[in-house]
Amino acid sequence: MIKIYEKLGNYALDISKYVLTGIVIASFFKDMEGNNATLYMLGVFFSALFLIIALTAYHLQNNKEKKTDKKKKK
Repeated sequence: MIKIYEKLGNYALDISKYVLTGIVIASFFKDMEGNNATLYMLGVFFSALFLIIALTAYHLQNNKEKKTDKKKKK
């Protein structure tokens, strides 16, 4: 069976890591002409947003598996 929520969680977690790496850490090495605070806030916000999506997807997958296991035991 395809674990759709687990795959979605993996995807969102990867996006979170890429946003954090690409925006926040890369801006440490290059000056963004005074937009650093805005760039950091947006980078951290979107990274946290995708992290929350990933954790929610993992939670939904675990609940789905528990319901399936309960049905099989009956």
